[in-house]
Amino acid sequence: MKYENEHVGPNVPRMGNALTRWIGDMILKAMGWTLVGKLPNLKKAIIIGGPHTSNWDLFLAMGSMLSVGLKFSWMMKKEAFIWPLGGLWKSLGGIPIDRGAKIDVIGQVKNWFEVHDSVWLGITPEGTRSKVDAYKTGYLRIAKAIEVPLFIVGIDSVNKRVVLDRVWHPDGDIQTENAAIKNYVDSTYRGIRHGNA
Repeated sequence: MKYENEHVGPNVPRMGNALTRWIGDMILKAMGWTLVGKLPNLKKAIIIGGPHTSNWDLFLAMGSMLSVGLKFSWMMKKEAFIWPLGGLWKSLGGIPIDRGAKIDVIGQVKNWFEVHDSVWLGITPEGTRSKVDAYKTGYLRIAKAIEVPLFIVGIDSVNKRVVLDRVWHPDGDIQTENAAIKNYVDSTYRGIRHGNA
C-alpha cells in the first residue's frame, strides 16, 4: 500500500505515521469496510458522522481517522481528565468541558478553536445510538459561533463504506438547516443497526 495519502490535503491537522495508517487500514479491513472520498483541505472544521446507530461506529471512526492520519478532537466532561487517564484522553484529542463553568460549552469550544491554528472537532449530532426524530443542534450552534464549516462523514452499511462526503457551510436558520442535514444523511446513508437510523 502507498502512504502518501491521497485522502488528506496539506492544511488538514495530521497525526501518526505509516505504521498508524497501516493499523487503521487493518482495522477497516478486519471489519470488511473500505474508506472512500477525500477530506477537504481545511485548517478548521467540525466533523459530523452519521447515522450513529451502533458501538461499532467508534471502531469505524478510529480506523478511518488512523488510516488517513487525521488528528481530530472530541469533547468530554472535565471530570474524566484525572490521573491516570487525563493525559491519555488529551493525547488522543479529548477536550475537557466544564459544565459548571461561567462560560457555556459553546464559549469553551470557541476559545479552544481560537488558540489552535489547525484543529478538527468530531461530533455525533444524534447524541445517542438510538433512533431520533431530530438531531441535537449543538453542533450547528458551535459551527456558527466559531464560523467553521461542517464536514459530513457517512456510514454506508449497505456497501460497507465509510464515506468522506461533503462540506456543509451553515448559513441558514438553525432548525431548518438541522432538519436539512438530517434529511441528507438519512436519505444517503444507512447505519449499521438499520432500526436505529
